[in-house]
Amino acid sequence: MDIACPAQKGRPREFCVDQALTAALRVFWSKGYEGASLTDLTEAMGITRPSLYAAFGNKEALFKKAFDLYERDKLAYVREALDAPTAREVAERLLNGSLAMLTGDGSARGCLSVISSMPCGAEAESVRSEVLARRAVINRAIVERLERARAEGDLPAGVDPEGLSRMLAAMFQGLSIQHADGATKAQLQQLIDTSLALWPTAQ
Repeated sequence: MDIACPAQKGRPREFCVDQALTAALRVFWSKGYEGASLTDLTEAMGITRPSLYAAFGNKEALFKKAFDLYERDKLAYVREALDAPTAREVAERLLNGSLAMLTGDGSARGCLSVISSMPCGAEAESVRSEVLARRAVINRAIVERLERARAEGDLPAGVDPEGLSRMLAAMFQGLSIQHADGATKAQLQQLIDTSLALWPTAQ
């Protein structure tokens, strides 16, 4: 993900903020929040620690800005999936979008939101809470879409949208973990196809 640096007004920085943020995202994505040291970050970003603090604040603030970029660019498929005409197509686009995101960048070892919400030390607890809160927003949007599908008769009346959303969340996490453990794209696709074959449909 290469980003061109826009022209800046006033006194120019010695580096491109957007490109540096993209580099920081790659580090967090490959090593997780706690695993990414300031040395890792500054070397990847091509800047000094004072420049990092001046442009982004501390490590936690940098992570949040990198996560904003992650949500905007890497999770765009979620917003698009919710516009699918049927609940099954929503699930299919979500799962295949997750697979494409996981396997499309060799620097990633899984879903950033999963990696960053794993049990962590006190230093990273606020980051974990932030990630969980953002994930809850996405989950709520999926639940609301599934509730609409049930009301429209696209899902069986007895289906619990909350439970179905949690099943999808478990699938996202499972794909991420299996990918990190070395599962091939074909194996992950087989898991998706099997799950979709069990998707509830209205009679």
